[in-house]
Amino acid sequence: MGRALELAWNGWGRVSPNPLVGAVVLQGDELVGEGFHAEFGERHAEVVALEAAGSRAAGSTVLVTLEPCNHRGKQPPCTAALIKAGVRQVIAAVADPNPEAGGGAAALIAQGIKVEIGLRAEEASRQNAAFLHRFTEAERPFVALKLATTLDGKIADHAGRSRWISGAKAREFVHWLRAGYDAIGIGGYTARTDDASLTVRGNIEPRVPPRRVVFDRLGDLPASLNLVRTAREIPTLLLTTPQASPAKIDALESAGVEVYQSASLSAAIALLGHQGVGSLLIEGGGRLAGALLAEGLVDRYYWIQSPVWLGDDGIPAIEGIPGSRLMEADRWQVVERRSLGEDTLLVVDRAGCLPES
Repeated sequence: MGRALELAWNGWGRVSPNPLVGAVVLQGDELVGEGFHAEFGERHAEVVALEAAGSRAAGSTVLVTLEPCNHRGKQPPCTAALIKAGVRQVIAAVADPNPEAGGGAAALIAQGIKVEIGLRAEEASRQNAAFLHRFTEAERPFVALKLATTLDGKIADHAGRSRWISGAKAREFVHWLRAGYDAIGIGGYTARTDDASLTVRGNIEPRVPPRRVVFDRLGDLPASLNLVRTAREIPTLLLTTPQASPAKIDALESAGVEVYQSASLSAAIALLGHQGVGSLLIEGGGRLAGALLAEGLVDRYYWIQSPVWLGDDGIPAIEGIPGSRLMEADRWQVVERRSLGEDTLLVVDRAGCLPES
């Protein structure tokens, strides 16, 4: 199953809104076939693995990171391929929550194939967190927060300069990360200070480039910003409030920016879901990060910590979270720890943000 999980990552940025799926075929203790879902609309992982195994798939055990689908969409049902191949047993990490595609386990059992679900379910659930979120909290997107900070928790110096707190390896990771999200969001202050492009410039070309989202109460985005100047080429959304100036809104819409007004942050996030955003990666700034965390709207946090200090004059990475006593504080669940060159990545999920396996 570990190999299947590893294979599944090969679909990152290319298969959404489908899930990441990897599969291996075992004949006894020998791996005789493997595969992954590589592209939206193309062959599923189980079919690729079975084709690689050929005649050795008969009587085999297939391990797959998600319960095989049991419906015909752009591809025929994987259950049919497994039955035709004469597979003896299927072990899936997690059940498929999609009511349209689910039911694969029951269909296989009905044909005499042994089925088990639950092996390494936690890892598989975290890998497909955004996909699973869609069927448990459909009212809003899966929201991830990514911040690169100093050792003392700053995201910029006193003048707002943040390039570059993190090193080349970390920046490479961020472009990989962006490729797997439907939208990338920042606050208005960060947009004005950094003049970021918020595009994917890594090794993975996403099948659908992520939309760019700016959260700004007053809608104060100068026409000179990259985000505004390129809004006709790359979909760019501004989420603002009814207090925004109509003249500013008109100017931004004339430049190609899609402008939406919401009375609250939670309503703005929900609005993105209605616009087809299933997953949102927030990249700052501190006030937006703090507001999202304070309202319980963050599901995952990617923290890149760099070995540098900025001191009291630096800009805090997170602002505006109400204090709490230690015994009442939220304790998040660690998903991953690893080095990115000289920087360190910590990934944590909000407790209870994934469905029970």
